[in-house]
Formats: sequence, structure tokens, C-alpha cells
Amino acid sequence: MDTIKNPVEYAGAQVVQAAHGIASAYHSLQHIQETIHSPAPAVRRIGLRDLRDALEKGFDDFGAYRSDVVFVGAIYAAAGLVLARLAFGLDMLPLVFPLASGFALVGPLAAIGLYEMSRLRELGQEVSWRNAVDVIHAPSAGAIAVLGIVLITTLLVWLFAAWDIFAHTLGPATPASIGAFLHDVFFTPAGWAMIGIGVGIGFLFALFALAFGIVSFPLLVDRDVGLDTAVKTSFRATRMNPLLVAAWGLIVAAGLVLGSIPFFVGLVVVLPVLGHATWHLYRRLVA
Repeated sequence: MDTIKNPVEYAGAQVVQAAHGIASAYHSLQHIQETIHSPAPAVRRIGLRDLRDALEKGFDDFGAYRSDVVFVGAIYAAAGLVLARLAFGLDMLPLVFPLASGFALVGPLAAIGLYEMSRLRELGQEVSWRNAVDVIHAPSAGAIAVLGIVLITTLLVWLFAAWDIFAHTLGPATPASIGAFLHDVFFTPAGWAMIGIGVGIGFLFALFALAFGIVSFPLLVDRDVGLDTAVKTSFRATRMNPLLVAAWGLIVAAGLVLGSIPFFVGLVVVLPVLGHATWHLYRRLVA
């Protein structure tokens, strides 16, 4: 039977828990050093048929665990709503679209749990949404965290760049209203300049995130390889399959746009499907 702990017992338990957390973090960082420069896996050249098969299997995984995966996807959709509300509440309307498109930059990190679910299903094991958090106990958890920090930093730099683009085109004054902002965006030269520059700069950010994460994150979930090996393998797969990776990027971008309308609700389905499909695409890219 549980009992209420006194302050001393509670404080002691928190200290012990913190110590375990520090020890775990230390071992994760140590593991990164131990696996550095590990042998790189072979990378295949694949075609559009493989891309279609990966999408079909992504839908299949989503269908197999629909209730569980929707629960995970709903978390991401709710996060999108919170971010959008934050932007409106702080009079940062120009950052709403960059925030929505930012899902593409951090998508490989957000889908980590989905990779694990697809991996376990391939092995014929029972899977539930709880398996989505099992990755934090994997030997490569530290490496995954480091790569995640890189993507989160990329997102923050993109938001800073997007605000700077707005400030030098339509800004820096805060839009008077949503209607006035939309009018200025679509019916003024400055608005079209913001769109053109923003799309061009955003494409470069998206290209980096795609090449960086398309293989590195699922590879770290699948195998105990070095952080540098995972990143190099991801860029090598992109270099060997540039048209296919570009096509995948367009599919991801289109899916995220559709899923963000209205109010990010569609992401409840789009994110899980894309996450599972990315896993199956990785399985075709890496031998």
C-alpha cells in the first residue's frame, strides 16, 4: 500500500532519481565516444517503385495500430495548435507559416517512436503506443538526442531567418489584423518578395534537414552505430538517390501542408503515416 512520504523522504527520492538521470546521460555520452567511426553500412540505389511501396507499408502500419498511432499523432497535432496559438498571442502572426513548415525540419526526430513501432512489427512482436518511448532506453539514445538538438537548432535558426525576411519586406511593424496581413502578403510587391525569398531560404533548410535525417535517425533506432556514421550514411544515401529523396521531400511537404489545414488536425493521420513510411524507405536505402 502506498503511503505519503515526508519531505525528507521525498527529497531523498528526488536526489536518487536525479542521480540515476545523470548516470544515464553520462553512459549515453560515453557510448557516443565508444561507437565513433563505426563501420558504415552499404547504401542502395532505389527507384520510385520503392518509394511507393514504402508509402503503402506506412499506411499499412498506420492501419494496424490506428488507435495507438493516432494517440501519438494527436500529441504532435496538439503541439502544433499550441505553437500557433502562441504565435497569435504574441503578435507574431508572420511566424505561423514558418512554424507549420517547421514540422518538416524536426519530423525525423518526432517520428522516432514510430520507427521503433515499425521495427518491432517487422520482427513479428506485439506493438502498442508504449513502445514509442522505448527508444529512450536504447544504447543510441544519446546519439539520437544529439541529432535531435541539431534539428531543433535548425528549426530555431529557420524561425529567426523567417522573421528577418519579414522584417526586411513587409515589416518590421506588427500586422494590424489577419486580413490586412494576408492582403499585404498576396497583393503587394513586398509580400511577393517575402514569399519568394522565404520559399528559397526555407528550401535550403528543408534540404539540409531531409538529407541529415532521412537515414540517420532510423539507422540509430535499428543498429548500434556511431553518431558520425549515421549522419554520413544519411548524406551518402541522399547523394546516391537525389531524385528519389527530392520526390520524398515533396511528398512530405505536401502531406504537412494538407495536414496543417485546418488547425493542424490532419497531422493526426499525416505524421504517423509519414513516420512509418520513412522507416520502410530507410530499410530500402540501407542494406
